[in-house]
Amino acid sequence: MAITVNLYYTGKDGAARAFAQEMEESGTADAIRAEEGNVRYRYFQPLDDPETVLLIDAWRDQDALDAHHASPMMAKIAELRDKYDLHMVAERYVTDEDGLPDRDAAFIRQ
Repeated sequence: MAITVNLYYTGKDGAARAFAQEMEESGTADAIRAEEGNVRYRYFQPLDDPETVLLIDAWRDQDALDAHHASPMMAKIAELRDKYDLHMVAERYVTDEDGLPDRDAAFIRQ
């Protein structure tokens, strides 16, 4: 059961994008991707909101997510969030173990 958390970081004057760039350029994002149980850690920017960056953060299970939350990485993330004065909205999803139903697969072009 993978857990995915969508984190929307919002700031002013390009702060959210600068935060994501610093996470990538500093190697912090890569260090998180290397943590045991990380499935996905990627930043995206909504086309209709240049002041928001979406992080899709997925973990193998709750234990892996808990270990990440207890890691030194969280202090670095909090430091950068404060530096860029970002606010967040979180959405949490649990992966459907059955996968994509056949009735939905017809709409996916591979």
